[in-house]
Amino acid sequence: MRLLGSSASPFVAKVRMAAAICDIELSVDAIDTGNEPEALTSVNPLGKIPALVTEEGDAVFDSAVICEYLDRMSGNQLIPQTLVEYRKAKTFESVASGVVDALILCLYEVRFRPEEKRHSDWTDRQTRKADRGLAWLEEHLGELGDQPTIAHCALASLLGWMELRYADKLKELQSLTAWADAFYAANPKLAETKPHL
Repeated sequence: MRLLGSSASPFVAKVRMAAAICDIELSVDAIDTGNEPEALTSVNPLGKIPALVTEEGDAVFDSAVICEYLDRMSGNQLIPQTLVEYRKAKTFESVASGVVDALILCLYEVRFRPEEKRHSDWTDRQTRKADRGLAWLEEHLGELGDQPTIAHCALASLLGWMELRYADKLKELQSLTAWADAFYAANPKLAETKPHL
């Protein structure tokens, strides 16, 4: 199967990590989303990464959907099946993904808008969302078990991406940073999936 994406994307990293846990091999095709390439828009009309192309040529897109697809292919190795554990893992994934969304919007505001057109109130609001989400993740770290799940993938991908894009902010999050170090030490093959430039 082919995964269209960028090595720096936290969402691509989450899918790559999920595939590694599920023992599913993916090849990754680097895509520059800024140019709206047909190789991507023909697979995902939204032009967003990641997008998965199955062996049959079918498209699966959105990292959460791709991860659930991989989980089903593997016989549910990634997403817990009991109601309580499912809720915890999927809620954790949702918060981590929401933090990424908020921080990406702040990054894009600086990257794509001229300074005179930037909206500081709007970016401040996104920053507050991210900060609340990060505080929630820190508060609920104890709910993560040792066996990697979709929650682990989402959190590790977020923190790996923050190393690239928000290193100063990440330094303030000592318990999350310590968790990431311990997670990768316990799961060295997953360290290869971290976002990188």
